[in-house]
Amino acid sequence: MSDETTAKSIHDLPPGFAFDPPMAARLMTRHGHGGWLGLDYRAHGTDWVELSLPWREELVGLSETGVLASGPIISLMDNATSMSAWTLCGRFVPHATLDLRIDYMRAAVPGRMVIGRGECYKLTRTIAFIRGIAHDGDPADPVAHVTGTFMATHGTYL
Repeated sequence: MSDETTAKSIHDLPPGFAFDPPMAARLMTRHGHGGWLGLDYRAHGTDWVELSLPWREELVGLSETGVLASGPIISLMDNATSMSAWTLCGRFVPHATLDLRIDYMRAAVPGRMVIGRGECYKLTRTIAFIRGIAHDGDPADPVAHVTGTFMATHGTYL
């Protein structure tokens, strides 16, 4: 049996297990907050991960506008940027969000999926520096920009 089928969460993976973004996304979105939101893996590179958030009426902030609330977009970006840090370092390292600044550029278009792309551009022994964008179809017209830091709580990134 594979590690993915026996693991109930990303925390159940064995020490030293190579971080695999698609598998991690499946584990992170089976249950809990990410699962309820419907976050889904889209793509990744050596230092970035892209996830999507589907539009659903339950996620709308004001029913008369149909615009997604900010909370689900924050969760999308927290997950995408977290995964980008693990992708760059090559393994899962428990960490805490120290700072996640989100600058909203505009409201997401009602009815559209929001795509979050997180990038980890620098790792130190215990700090991961991240940035990213959320968009609803055109990365050149973002819904939001994010920057922030994570701190390794058990182990190190390097």
